[in-house]
Amino acid sequence: MIWALGIVVLIVIGWYTFEGWWDRRLFRSGQDRICANIHPAKARAFLDSHPGTQVIDVRSRSEFAGGALPGAVNVPLGDMAFDHTLDGLDPKLPVLVYCAGGFRSRKAVPILMARGFTNIQHLHRGFHSWKLAGLPVTTRDGA
Repeated sequence: MIWALGIVVLIVIGWYTFEGWWDRRLFRSGQDRICANIHPAKARAFLDSHPGTQVIDVRSRSEFAGGALPGAVNVPLGDMAFDHTLDGLDPKLPVLVYCAGGFRSRKAVPILMARGFTNIQHLHRGFHSWKLAGLPVTTRDGA
């Protein structure tokens, strides 16, 4: 049993090490671009102070139907309509991108950068962290 706990600890340490490396490479702001990894409270404050922010949920349609950030647009990463849906967004406006836990949305950040988005906010640890922080969630029926 102790060996199993040791393996779990190694996996967790490995993930946090990898995540830190990935974040240092991914979330860099430049002269013409902002790219930040922000926690839920800061994301909420950002949305409050930037009402025109395009909120992009890259989770599956079924995950999105179970609840999402207010005003989010569902653009499932890997969906055949992904590029077409991004075409309908304005790269000059800020975006807040998220998924369930932060992996898929991290994969979406370089895509957004390549498409010319200049103010990208990434919700650290995704929708799960938003819900754990007790922040508002909407469902398809508007609840």
